[in-house]
Amino acid sequence: MVIRKAAVAGSFYPRYKPDLITILKESFLNKEFGPGEEPTTLNQDQRTIIGGVSPHAGYIYSGCCAAFTFFNLFKERIPDTVIVLGTDHIGYGKVALMDEGEWETPLGNIRIDGELSKKILEYSDIIKNDESAFIGYPFGREHNIEVQLPFIKYCSLEKDVKFIPIIISTKAFNTLNQISSDISKAINSFDKDVVIVASSDMTHKEIHDSEQLMKLKQIDQKVIEGFIDLNPEKTIEAASKTTVCGPQTIASLIMISKNLNASKGKLLQYYTSSEKTGNIRGYCVGYFSGIVMK
Repeated sequence: MVIRKAAVAGSFYPRYKPDLITILKESFLNKEFGPGEEPTTLNQDQRTIIGGVSPHAGYIYSGCCAAFTFFNLFKERIPDTVIVLGTDHIGYGKVALMDEGEWETPLGNIRIDGELSKKILEYSDIIKNDESAFIGYPFGREHNIEVQLPFIKYCSLEKDVKFIPIIISTKAFNTLNQISSDISKAINSFDKDVVIVASSDMTHKEIHDSEQLMKLKQIDQKVIEGFIDLNPEKTIEAASKTTVCGPQTIASLIMISKNLNASKGKLLQYYTSSEKTGNIRGYCVGYFSGIVMK
């Protein structure tokens, strides 16, 4: 069995299990930036929350925001499978998934849902099975899918939740629309509880004062408005004027969710690294948590 080793443990998040549990717990319990409580599940029969957007920076910066996403995705019920839509920072240039194996995390390995991933490949002429997109150098060093996995493991409690990593490099709307249709058809072909996570940070920009911080937040707000309206075209267009690093994952999440009968998007949390650290001057990144609901 192929095991994808954790590539950014010790940098984006702690390498060792006790330290990782501590920072995850702190992210959930944080009342100013996080949800303010530990993840729980109601074990409901029906799901209304289909997916969400989660940031992928170092946990000390974006962990509280990501906690909002996973708190809500797992609250109604613990899913069977989480599809993580990843962006491309390294130049892979294609659309691919990994259809079998496990990914290592300090909280234990998480298995790929081979049954659902192979069904996606069966439906899609665009998405390819390519381990090289996730394992080895340089593509295996891509962090934005990996950093979501400890949150999945932490919120899964004792359940063996599986996942599917999908890297989306293109921002071409017609292509995003097609792969979203392919993924939603595959989901509908199984009696599984599946949620989708779009991995994306928001605007990255050097700022020097509170006025520039406000302008950065206004830029991000346009992208968030597109998400709330479930308008993928508006989301892509607004993001084209920014340095949002995963607009294609957010747009794909919207389109998949609409195919699964989503009716509205909701903002859960938004803040910047400057606000989290209390340092207004310097490099600043926006972090956004939002969910899509029926």
